Amino acid sequence: MELKNIILDSIDAFNKLHGLPTFHPLVSVFDMKDATRQANNVRLHYGLYALFLKNGINCSIRYGRKNYDYQEGTVVSFSPGQIIDVMNDKPSSGGSAIGLVFHPDLIYGTPLADKIASFGFFDYSQMEALHLSSEERGIFLDCLGKIGQESRHSVDHHSAALLSANIQLLLEYLHRFYDRQFITRHKVNSDIVAQFEKDLKEIYSPKSANVVMPSVAYFADRVNLSPGYFGELIKKETGLTAKEIITNHVIAVAKHRLTVTNDDISEIAYGLGFEYPAHFTRLFKRVTGQSPTLYRRLMEQN
Repeated sequence: MELKNIILDSIDAFNKLHGLPTFHPLVSVFDMKDATRQANNVRLHYGLYALFLKNGINCSIRYGRKNYDYQEGTVVSFSPGQIIDVMNDKPSSGGSAIGLVFHPDLIYGTPLADKIASFGFFDYSQMEALHLSSEERGIFLDCLGKIGQESRHSVDHHSAALLSANIQLLLEYLHRFYDRQFITRHKVNSDIVAQFEKDLKEIYSPKSANVVMPSVAYFADRVNLSPGYFGELIKKETGLTAKEIITNHVIAVAKHRLTVTNDDISEIAYGLGFEYPAHFTRLFKRVTGQSPTLYRRLMEQN
């Protein structure tokens, strides 16, 4: 099915798509129950930040390779540059959505502008939605209420500061709620870490040939997660970034090959997936404080 492309680069464009009123040019708090139009079978090109709280009990999502059903609302978020496909052959039923959209121009020159990049959940996929408890949902709605109230206030020189401060408060709460979700999903997350470690070992097993240095995105895709969410999960569970774990394993394999084989440095570098031996030498020295050649010589003396 061919999807209609729609550019959402303004609050007015978002509201017109759904048949909602516009009270402020740079921010909108909405309830889809008030929408007079539905956006079905469209490809949305976001130029806005957006948060949607899905209501209703008929909510099923996929997390990793497992399905989960939730009674509480789920929050999904989008950021400028993301492309979202909405495909519904039938009108939605059994729930609605409320939420917030705001234009990047709203936060320019405010403390939130310097911190917005730290809210990594904007880059998570819908498979990694945040699931709120009833108490958390109350906090979310309270924050939305304050933002909505301010968005309807006559614009003055306090408006941008108050709006951005209230939006930042909401984002800080969501950050806390995501941390809670990582903790409550420890068993599932542990399985993902174990799969990551297993896949990493298989790539560098003695039987492997034509190895290509794997990226964090590669391992994230293996468990159907976005790189951002996967990286945050690995850091929460292990205390190390996914990249650090990959690097440590590569260096451990390199040390073994330097010790038990007579392969030259270039051959070892290519065998580990490095395109250029100099890149391997530079990484090895940065991690160990020694060049591969010096490390091998010292090991031969022991």
